Amino acid sequence: MKKRLLTSGNVFKRTDGRWCGVVWYMDEAENRKRKSFSGTTKQAVSRKITAYIAEFDEELESRDESKRLLKDSIQNWLENYKFPSIEQTTYDRAECIARNQIYPAMGERLVGDVTASDVRNLLNSCMNKGLAYSTVKKVYVLLNEYFRTVYLEEMIPKNPMDTVEMIKKSNFLSAQGKENLPEYETITVFTEDEIKRFKKEAFATYSNGIPKHQQSSAYILILNTGMRAGEALALRNCDIDLEKRQIYIQKSVKEIYNRNGVKATGGKSTKIGKTKTPTSKRIIPLNDTAIDAIHRLREEYYFGEDAPLICDENGDYTKPVNFRKRYYRILKNAGIEQKGIHSLRHTFATRLVNGIKQPDGTIKALSPKQVADLLGHSTSQITEMYYVKKDTSRLNGITDGFDM
Repeated sequence: MKKRLLTSGNVFKRTDGRWCGVVWYMDEAENRKRKSFSGTTKQAVSRKITAYIAEFDEELESRDESKRLLKDSIQNWLENYKFPSIEQTTYDRAECIARNQIYPAMGERLVGDVTASDVRNLLNSCMNKGLAYSTVKKVYVLLNEYFRTVYLEEMIPKNPMDTVEMIKKSNFLSAQGKENLPEYETITVFTEDEIKRFKKEAFATYSNGIPKHQQSSAYILILNTGMRAGEALALRNCDIDLEKRQIYIQKSVKEIYNRNGVKATGGKSTKIGKTKTPTSKRIIPLNDTAIDAIHRLREEYYFGEDAPLICDENGDYTKPVNFRKRYYRILKNAGIEQKGIHSLRHTFATRLVNGIKQPDGTIKALSPKQVADLLGHSTSQITEMYYVKKDTSRLNGITDGFDM
């Protein structure tokens, strides 16, 4: 609760001839309290009461969040409410959304002047600029959480987000002139031909036999295990059991902004942290191609069992930014349309669920639940919806004989 005045002050004369005054107020805990004053004259006490009330009002105004600029208030909320309670990578993303999408559009507005219409206009503007649905949703979620916090803390009298809903995805894509395809149709995977071209370029050498690309076997390892890039980069040699043909996923490499406390100081650092979710800690079996990739990586660099498998020339963890650059260089040289490094993981999932045709004509495939376990997903629905590009050609002729 906010402090508030209960009276404008009372002045009275005591029996000893001195003048006194009192101002009653309610503190933040809803306790009724008073401030007393004294003086030799009535005017002196009145001046003290007037000065106190002015100071009281000034303090209240300085605490009134509705009078602050939105960018200052959100930044304060991020630093004092969010930073202590979430991982730094999550905080970095939230701060990036605020700085790049919210502050330029509404940052100079007073918090109390922001309306539901302002928020809707911001979301529509982001949509019309062609931003991805996921990015615009992050804007919505951040604003919703911020305004909910300051409202529940009684820093503002009304929450403008109460009547704002996130734009429906179908309407969002339609407004951008994009066909509202099923999720699996938007998943990017490598074709059989692209895999061959990628592998050929990955292992290409110069005329003197020196490999063109560093750590190229790491991408083949991801393609055959479905690891996230961060999980692969955090993999140590001791996490690999070649005898059992298994790897143990326990950590993940992440990029974080360099900070002095909560303040960004420029540049990024590599951090070894926990996996994305608890289910991400898992054991992944190794096929022959994956084992060959591990041997190739160890031939390139090996600094002991406690060192990372995909290390740099000093035996340190590889920076994610360098790992991505090398991947995109292979794509470009192989003449393959740019795909995110996560496409290797999508391809792994798609191949396992859709299956591979065997010499006898049968399809060898895994269930979505099995693939979800390999990927570290909590449910098979996540795997099917966001990771598997369905092969609908397998349905051709499937209804033959079911004439009705």
